Amino acid sequence: MTPESEFDTRKISSELLDGPERAAARAYLKGIGFDDEALAKPIVGVANTWTETMPCNFHLRAVSAAVKDGIRAAGATPMEFNTVAISDGITMGHEGMRTSLVSREVIADSIELVSRGHAFDAVIAISGCDKTIPGTVMALSRLNLPSVMLYGGSILPGQLNDEEISIQDVFEAVGAHAVGNITDQQLLDIENAASPGAGACGGQFTANTMAMAFEVLGISPAGSAMVPAEVGARKQVAEDAGRLVVDVLKRGLLARDVITKESIQNAIASVCMSGGSTNAVLHLLAVAYEAEIDLKIEEFDEISSKTPLTCDLKPGGRFLAKHFWDAGGVPVVANRLLEAGLLNENCIRIEGNTAADYARDAQETAGQQVVTALDAPLKATGGIAILKGNLAPEGCVVKLAGHERVFHEGPARVFESEKLAFAAVEKNEIKPGDVVVIRNEGPAGGPGMREMLQVTAALVGEGLGEEVALLTDGRFSGATHGFMAGHVAPEAALGGPISAVQEGDIVVFDVAKRELNVQLSDDEIAKRVAEYQSPPPLYTRGVLGKYSRHVSSASIGAVTN
Repeated sequence: MTPESEFDTRKISSELLDGPERAAARAYLKGIGFDDEALAKPIVGVANTWTETMPCNFHLRAVSAAVKDGIRAAGATPMEFNTVAISDGITMGHEGMRTSLVSREVIADSIELVSRGHAFDAVIAISGCDKTIPGTVMALSRLNLPSVMLYGGSILPGQLNDEEISIQDVFEAVGAHAVGNITDQQLLDIENAASPGAGACGGQFTANTMAMAFEVLGISPAGSAMVPAEVGARKQVAEDAGRLVVDVLKRGLLARDVITKESIQNAIASVCMSGGSTNAVLHLLAVAYEAEIDLKIEEFDEISSKTPLTCDLKPGGRFLAKHFWDAGGVPVVANRLLEAGLLNENCIRIEGNTAADYARDAQETAGQQVVTALDAPLKATGGIAILKGNLAPEGCVVKLAGHERVFHEGPARVFESEKLAFAAVEKNEIKPGDVVVIRNEGPAGGPGMREMLQVTAALVGEGLGEEVALLTDGRFSGATHGFMAGHVAPEAALGGPISAVQEGDIVVFDVAKRELNVQLSDDEIAKRVAEYQSPPPLYTRGVLGKYSRHVSSASIGAVTN
């Protein structure tokens, strides 16, 4: 961080815009409304992830307009550009789901390219759906400019028969419908009510998990993450963020001054305390990689094992993001971490204060029930565990929030794709005690590491959520709950031992021992892995083909460098 008096706020853009030799560049920009006065100010890139393909990012044009108002008011010139966005929820269970995790890399790459190409002095990135949030922060980590990430906010609860519902209820209703527990009309009623407007999914699913994580980390404005997308306060949050990024620039505070090993540990602790999405493991590993920080998957387990679960949030709990905002929002969780001695207090935030300052400033609503007191946690330890064993030598991720089981032993039901597994669930072929094994859905083998929410929600809807276990080299949605192990690594397509499992083999989940094993000898596993042939690649060309060839293991974040 450089003192304001010493920091040249136009050091980068001046090389693009100043001097006689840059007349052509200025001419282009003047033709679209940037005058000499605007071009003499610092240039702030506004990376927008707006799209009309989903509610999560649908409203971000209006958010961006307010952000740009704030930037201009603070004395800089905004230049907005757009990147891609893929909805996990809409593509779930469909071939298009393969593109979701891939889009994270494309988002990061495109923000990096435009920001370098157009010589921005600072960048504010506006995110919404699951992959846009880590994708934007990965880009900011690479660029290491004065930076802010602003989340667009969560959707408000749906209303049905005087009850609040979310998209989670739709996925689970599909399973209930499949076994005849609800009618066609009841399913339609839930479908029509669950998503009432703009904003990301309402529970502590992946979007809200990552928004929380990055607010606690310090790259997002204090108190901004849980403000719903369609409440009046959201516009002021956006304008304030525009002013803030200019202030960050004037102070010379760079992204990697904020994104450190210690601040990422704070983010991990917030995920564990909130019962957040297992996808946070994948995304925070990726951010650490981009920021050149040595972060190991085992560290998530170390932090989770000493962090109490205090947030009663869906999918495993009772409340949605709107209720969390009403309770005081993310700062309340930071305050609990501080009280528990689990917060790295001296981490610098974009506001210029410390993590401890931010936590102490929390304004908790009296009588709120969303975040419990430290002496009355929902569970003594956090919502994530990392298991290893002969099925996952590089590790896998288990979500512990929302269920009580920590041990399961049962016969394997083996499927070579999510589609085949879902077909078996629809036909009621999965029985109590089974272990559903879904492989060839990893980062390379999928490609794209699809989420299994369609399968897991259907199992819950059929009443099997507490009686079966599931493991996969793919991912789970943040809306998933039940006894599930995802990110099993190495994946089947790369010779992982998950490829050795056959129908009827006994699989053992043992959280206490942090182990995931199949009851086979090492020699038998090696023999079967050598004999196993994954299905041929679905994509050999285009973006999915390139991704499949270059993506890393899930155990280091499924990055493509």
